[in-house]
Amino acid sequence: MSAPLVLAIPSKGRLKEQVDAWLADAGLPLSAPSGGRGYTARIAALPSVEVRLLSASDIAAALDSGEVHLGVTGEDLLREQIADLDNRVALLRALGFGRADLIVAVPRGWLDVDTMADLEEVAHLHLVRTGRRLRVATKYIAQTRAFFTKNGVADYRIVESGGATEGAPASGAAEIIVDITTTGATLAANHLKILSDGVILRSQARLAASLTADWDAGRLAVVRQLLGVVEARSRAKSSVMLVWPAEQDAGARAALAGLVEAGARPRANGLLLREGDLLTAQAALASAGVGPVAATRPEHLFEPVSPAAESLASRVTM
Repeated sequence: MSAPLVLAIPSKGRLKEQVDAWLADAGLPLSAPSGGRGYTARIAALPSVEVRLLSASDIAAALDSGEVHLGVTGEDLLREQIADLDNRVALLRALGFGRADLIVAVPRGWLDVDTMADLEEVAHLHLVRTGRRLRVATKYIAQTRAFFTKNGVADYRIVESGGATEGAPASGAAEIIVDITTTGATLAANHLKILSDGVILRSQARLAASLTADWDAGRLAVVRQLLGVVEARSRAKSSVMLVWPAEQDAGARAALAGLVEAGARPRANGLLLREGDLLTAQAALASAGVGPVAATRPEHLFEPVSPAAESLASRVTM
C-alpha cells in the first residue's frame, strides 16, 4: 500500500474557513480524528490523504522542503518565501478566494507621484538632496527588490516591517510601503495611495504541489482523484443542462446549432452549456416553439483527464 499523500491547509483564520468550505462544497468535508490535538484532519472520501494543519507561512516552507506533497496557501507567500518557485513548486489551481494585492503605496500628499517612473525620479532627487535613500517598509523583501529592479528604481533601502506596515510613513519609519491590501480601506485610513502601475502581484489562495516531495504512482493517483473532484465541482457551477421533449429534438437542435458550434455539448434530448449562454438558448428555443424546457445544474461535471494532474505527473521524479 502506498504511503499517504500529505496535504497541508491553514490551521486558523479566515483562510482556513474558506479552505474548509471549498473542500466541503466539492464533497470532500474535513473531519478531525478522535483524540487528535488539532493539528491533523482527514477526508473520509480520500483515506489515503493525511491532512496537516499549519500556518499559511509554514505551508509555503513545507512545500519548498518537500515535507508535504500538496498545500493551500497564498501565492504572495509562495513567491516571497520560495526562491526559484517555478522549479520547486507547481501551482495546480487558483481557488478564487484569499484574494489580496501586493502593492506599492506612497503618501497621498505626493501629488506628483503616480507611477513607478515618478517614484524613481523622487528617490533619486531625495538621495541628491539629503544623502539618504528613500526607505521602503515591507515584509515582502524579495518581491519588492525584484519589482523595483524591473522598474529601474535603485535609490532606496528596505526597512523590514515587523508590525503594521501601513503605519510606517505616519510614524516616520519609512517614506513608502510595499504591502498586501484587499479593499484599500486601511491604506486610505493611513493617507496612502497605490501607484497606478504599482500592483506587484494579484494574489489568491492556490492549491500547490511540491516538486521536491517523495512522489510515487499511488500518490499521483490520489492527486488525480482530488483534482478530478474539485475541477468537476467548479466546472458544474458554471454549467447548465437543458432538456426538452424527445419529439421536439430536431427543432431544438436546429435552433441551438450556433451554440453547439461555440462549444455547447449535445446530450440526448438536451444540451450542456455555459451558464452565460442560458438566456440566449432560452430565446432560441422559444422562437422555435420548443417547450417545455427544463434547466438543471449538475453537482459535478467530470472529465476523463485533469490537465493539472497530468502536468504534475510529467514534472515529478519517482
